[in-house]
Amino acid sequence: MRFSHKLRKLTDPRLILSAKQHLGRLFLTRRLIFRLDAEKIIASIDQRAFQAIYDRHAVENPGGGWRKYLDLDRWIGINLRRVQELDLDWGRRKHILDIGSGAGYFLYISQGIGHDPVGLDIDEVPMYAEMIRALGVKRVLWRVNAFELLPAFEHKFDLITAFMICFNGHKSPALWGPKEWAFFLDDLETRLKPGGRVRLGFNAENDGNFYAENLRRFFVARGAEIDHDRVTLRPALKRAHGLRPDVSSSPSKRV
Repeated sequence: MRFSHKLRKLTDPRLILSAKQHLGRLFLTRRLIFRLDAEKIIASIDQRAFQAIYDRHAVENPGGGWRKYLDLDRWIGINLRRVQELDLDWGRRKHILDIGSGAGYFLYISQGIGHDPVGLDIDEVPMYAEMIRALGVKRVLWRVNAFELLPAFEHKFDLITAFMICFNGHKSPALWGPKEWAFFLDDLETRLKPGGRVRLGFNAENDGNFYAENLRRFFVARGAEIDHDRVTLRPALKRAHGLRPDVSSSPSKRV
């Protein structure tokens, strides 16, 4: 067989597609094994370190406070679902920034399936810092404030997440509106790789709703996909469609 013929075979689109599909199946299989087995993930955590943390901080009825995150069965399950919803259990390795990383379970699972995640959080709950060390994940200490840029990072991200958001003045008179979110999201866009996305997860406010109607309209105008408490933004699509966010701060009914 002539060398030129071999070269043509190597560049045959059908051959390339077949190789990609084969590699994709191998990668997908490896990730599915990890993703679908919460018990295996829990077992992979340093048991002695976790038990020591649990003994120091656990209480019988943690309620809605930070001690609830010591329930590994519940919170590993929740974070597995987050990983699945974001399609992190298949595909290429991604750089991920998780804002408000808490105990670090999302970081740990993402790292365990081959991604490169880093957390961003304040240092006010000792249990979080202890869990971050026990899980062996990365965290940057930083307080998110309205109209202030995030710190510099070594690289840009494929995905930026913020689950159960509290940095937005949650349940306080300083609750963020469209202007605060516009500044924050504009900053996040500069941290994303081409095609990157942002996933926000909101906590319910005092009235039981996740955001005001004017804030919902703002997200929609920005091209967001909204599903209950979850808001997903893909800035590249927003630019492609020429969308312009409405940053009106006029009072409106909450939904």
